[in-house]
Amino acid sequence: MTMDAYRYDDGSITYPGHPIGPDGSEPVGTVDLSEYTAEVVTWTTSHATPPGVREPNHLAIVEFDVEGTAVRALCQLTTGDVETGDEVRPVECDELREPGAGIREPESQSWDGYRFEPIE
Repeated sequence: MTMDAYRYDDGSITYPGHPIGPDGSEPVGTVDLSEYTAEVVTWTTSHATPPGVREPNHLAIVEFDVEGTAVRALCQLTTGDVETGDEVRPVECDELREPGAGIREPESQSWDGYRFEPIE
């Protein structure tokens, strides 16, 4: 599994990828963010989660440094024991939410992805 961000001609990188970049161009390549670590910019814990999402659900905005380009992502955390500025890494997760809970067609969804864990 990869965590693909899109790279554009102007050097910008977006996650998730978009068909049109900040300068209006199409993507010219991808970067697998799962190979990088990131820094917690801010975080929170949600105690009122949507159906099928764990409660409490720890969330963060993290920032990757990809060859000098900042790339931010909103992600789930493996723990609520984090602070702003902590270094985290993506770890694969089979189910980010329970299939079938609140979704009419579970087969139409992808349930796997990444959560981020602190690096000691």
